[in-house]
Amino acid sequence: LEWKEERSEKYALLIKGARRVGKSTIVEEFAKKEFKSYILIDFAHTSKEITGLFDDMYNLDFFFLQLQQFTGVRLYEKESVIIFDEVQLFPRARQAIKYLVADGRYKYIETDSLLSIKKNTRDILIPSEEHKISMYPMDFEEFLWAVGDEITADTIKSLLKSKKSAGNALHRNLMRRFRLYMLIGGMPQAIETYLETNNLQAVDETKREIIDLYEDCLLYTSPS
Repeated sequence: LEWKEERSEKYALLIKGARRVGKSTIVEEFAKKEFKSYILIDFAHTSKEITGLFDDMYNLDFFFLQLQQFTGVRLYEKESVIIFDEVQLFPRARQAIKYLVADGRYKYIETDSLLSIKKNTRDILIPSEEHKISMYPMDFEEFLWAVGDEITADTIKSLLKSKKSAGNALHRNLMRRFRLYMLIGGMPQAIETYLETNNLQAVDETKREIIDLYEDCLLYTSPS
């Protein structure tokens, strides 16, 4: 919100973070609530027609016309946002940010999964027109919100502020909540699995899949 209200005229928003921490989800929810329309380009799955638009950025009028035609979404000046999801996979789009922001018609958000950053930016001019935010897995308080607990965090804050002991019964209750967080972790997909299944074995399988994804990405991007 701070970026939209104070910086979006001169800067695109770049959200950096590991895979599966929820960048794409939170960006799209933000776009739905804060803009009249939005276009999301996921460079992990987009079409050749879309990526081909970045071959010639000389005529931005024609660029936006084609983008709206291919996506079926109408853009409104000053009221629409274009999202470049997984922008690290298509460096030319990131390089184009300089000219798109200068054009001023629309707002821009990028997500970057921190994979092969040096490799994928070696031959492009990194735009200075980016406001960067790092995103991490959910902390304990955010985890509590996700599982529908809006009491525990306030209880802990109150105890810390007053410097009072929780007492044995309350302490055990609070520690049970914290141990649950330690078992599940802060990855949204793992928490979602817990909420759907109430099964910690299923949660472990989900976390294993995330780790496997990371290992596959590192293997794919490591130098030969």
